[in-house]
Amino acid sequence: MSVDNSQVVDAIGTEKDGTGVTLTITDHLEWGNGEHLLKLQDKLNKYLAFIESGEIYDSYPSAKGKRIQISVVCKYDPDIEGFSFLEKCKKQIEQAGFYLHFETHGT
Repeated sequence: MSVDNSQVVDAIGTEKDGTGVTLTITDHLEWGNGEHLLKLQDKLNKYLAFIESGEIYDSYPSAKGKRIQISVVCKYDPDIEGFSFLEKCKKQIEQAGFYLHFETHGT
């Protein structure tokens, strides 16, 4: 599973301290093209719909009452356009009452 498949939540789990739930997007694509941003945007929108519709609570009942975060784990460091995109997404997701975290684990 990865950013290529917007129909699937890549991973979901409860934070160690039990106060939050993180939905993870695994992003193996290199930055520098609009197709990558469109795929990531589509995946983020699907995750938000999964959360906002309440489907998250049907699929993962232990999420009830917990802080919800989306984490984007990238293989490559975002370029300037990618970083700007992720920062904008972070602000919008926080306005919706959730959190966005992104980090790089890769080459």
